[in-house]
Amino acid sequence: MLDKLIYVTYQTFPAGTANSLQTITNIKYFIKNGTDVELYFPLRSNESSDNIKEIQNYYDISENFKLKGIRHPYPHGKLNLLKPLWFHISHYLWSKKTVKNIKDKFDKNTQFFTRSDWVAFFLAKNGRKVVFECHQTSKLRNLIVRKIKNYENVKFIYLNNHLQNYYKNVNNSIVLHNGADPDLLKKTKPKKKSNSVVFIGNVSRFNKSRGLEVILEHFATKEIGGKFKLDIVGGPSGDVERLRNFIKINGLQDSIKIHGRLDREKTAEIVNETEIGLLVNTKSNLHSYKYTSPLKYFEYLLGDLAVVALDFPSHRDLPFSERINYFNLEDKKSLLVALEGAKKSQPLNKNELKLISLDNRIKEIIHFLK
Repeated sequence: MLDKLIYVTYQTFPAGTANSLQTITNIKYFIKNGTDVELYFPLRSNESSDNIKEIQNYYDISENFKLKGIRHPYPHGKLNLLKPLWFHISHYLWSKKTVKNIKDKFDKNTQFFTRSDWVAFFLAKNGRKVVFECHQTSKLRNLIVRKIKNYENVKFIYLNNHLQNYYKNVNNSIVLHNGADPDLLKKTKPKKKSNSVVFIGNVSRFNKSRGLEVILEHFATKEIGGKFKLDIVGGPSGDVERLRNFIKINGLQDSIKIHGRLDREKTAEIVNETEIGLLVNTKSNLHSYKYTSPLKYFEYLLGDLAVVALDFPSHRDLPFSERINYFNLEDKKSLLVALEGAKKSQPLNKNELKLISLDNRIKEIIHFLK
């Protein structure tokens, strides 16, 4: 058992991103496994809040934990010019000051947890026990990991094997993919709609297309759109409207429905009624191509969906990847073959579902930190 965990992040809450959801649901299962958690984060937007009731309502959780929103008098989120520069400067300044202010509140044996490069760096330099959860590469991250990877007080969690191999440190690291929240699983499952497909997630990433426009073009053909029905769940609103206009102009209302962003319960309802889950992105995004472990994949499996996915190294590295039906984005025929193959796939059994649960993921983290 891990008695106490201090989670420090440069993320802000509440937020409608997969990353913020991943943080909160991981905290939820730390608490379920007997760990006392405190969360520290920046109040860097007008919507930021450290009111526990707001956080519980937004993320649909009932667990209580201490959370502290910390002032963020820095440019990130306030200036539209040179956004990447202000992000890095603000992240550095906030992390340095926050670690300085909170490190002495806890003894040397207290375990810290972070996804922030700079938080990990300053905690490591101050001799604190810290685990850094690494979700992708960057020039800054490469530098910081190289600086702290041999510290005895530092451990690493990599989201997939490609990340661990990239950073070449296995002695103090573990590979743990994301997982699904078993609480989303309904005891009595509704009947699946025949030939139904769903995509969950933002329809763009870093203001760039995820390739859904190409998928819509494939669904505009009789071979695919004449047989399969596609639901798209996610935002942001501007990109959603753009896709809705495409659907209207091309008369695809009978085969494609865009819901926009929905809460977790309504999203789970759609997943539980659907046969096939879709993973799509573009090769231009290295994170998605090689280093991601998408939350929606595990939610698809939890809902007994078969999965069709682009043939990316990141998707080949996922648990139970041998059951994924792969396709190439520009090849309409390969998508059709994948969809037809998915209809013959068998869902995971109860023991397999336990392996991809968040509860199991947190148990492995706790064992790793002992």
